Amino acid sequence: MRKAENEICNRLGELKMTSSIYESESWGFEADDAFLNQVVVVDSVESPEEVLKIILNIEIEMGRTRRSNGYSSRIIDIDILYFGDDKVDQENLVIPHPRMHLRRFTLEPLVELAPGFIHPSLNKTNKELLNECDDLVKVWRYNN
Repeated sequence: MRKAENEICNRLGELKMTSSIYESESWGFEADDAFLNQVVVVDSVESPEEVLKIILNIEIEMGRTRRSNGYSSRIIDIDILYFGDDKVDQENLVIPHPRMHLRRFTLEPLVELAPGFIHPSLNKTNKELLNECDDLVKVWRYNN
């Protein structure tokens, strides 16, 4: 995770904030191992499309291989949750992330950093999204 964070900063811009690391059960499939999750806020001059290109390259360089048959365990998964107040709706890129409000493992670290940020499409704060989230997957702060 630190390597990914460093690569994001080196290629995208200034790191503004990082959440604690959270551990969670798998979401959308069965897995033997728990997952680690973190939200980082980066100030970048790159376009959303360029940010996506860069983070996909970081994933590949770190050993990620993509499968087309649904969710599976992976070494790294970097998502764009928000891009300020911008909305993007393209075939390969949707911002805000279309499933973030359904995932407790995303909302917990997001609320730690920006509880009052308003989702540009749902018009609810991150805290409201977390409070309304029906996800039953267990999420806890990681103690390493």
